[in-house]
Amino acid sequence: MNKAALKLRDVKLTDKYELDDGMAFMSGLQALTRIPIVQRRRDIAAGLKTGGFISGYRGSPLGAFDLEMMRAKKYFKELDINFQPGVNEDLAATAVWGTQQIGLLPGGTDYDGVFGIWYGKSPGVDRSGDVMRHANAYGTAPHGGVLAIAGDDHACKSSTLPCQSDHALYAMMIPQLYPSSIREFVEYGILGIAMSRYSGCWTALKVTSENV
Repeated sequence: MNKAALKLRDVKLTDKYELDDGMAFMSGLQALTRIPIVQRRRDIAAGLKTGGFISGYRGSPLGAFDLEMMRAKKYFKELDINFQPGVNEDLAATAVWGTQQIGLLPGGTDYDGVFGIWYGKSPGVDRSGDVMRHANAYGTAPHGGVLAIAGDDHACKSSTLPCQSDHALYAMMIPQLYPSSIREFVEYGILGIAMSRYSGCWTALKVTSENV
């Protein structure tokens, strides 16, 4: 066997956000944090001047998602990604909705688009139904797009009631993707933003306690 093939590369904790190819080790929350980083790099490679905006409200299984994004602020700042925790799920969803309206605002044309990411636990999806329904009906920008990350707790592991977002999202006419592994978090997240840009709909990413 070729000795070069046996040589191991140095593995760093920063690989999860810095590597553009190859293998990196990360948790479920770190994989979700990587989604906007990869999206901005893809937009830059495509010659697009975009920004990213993330807002939501914590709750298991996304209870420490905000902390992980704060740890990634160095990378967010470099890539023009803004993270603003929401006071509640409704205000967060309303703020994300606004990212698809930059063409209506003075100075909005400085960007080709801003993609938005909303996150919240399944009860937050219920609570924010009116906002999300109207935002989805309003549509998304061709170089913007919205990904709504819904944290479900089917087995009621850390919830007062079993949680499942599927039916609420169906009623809002929001298509959803359901990754089965941490590896698929990033792949489906990027696909979800692409779907949102193409269709004009918000796209949901359903994650569960088991794989987060």
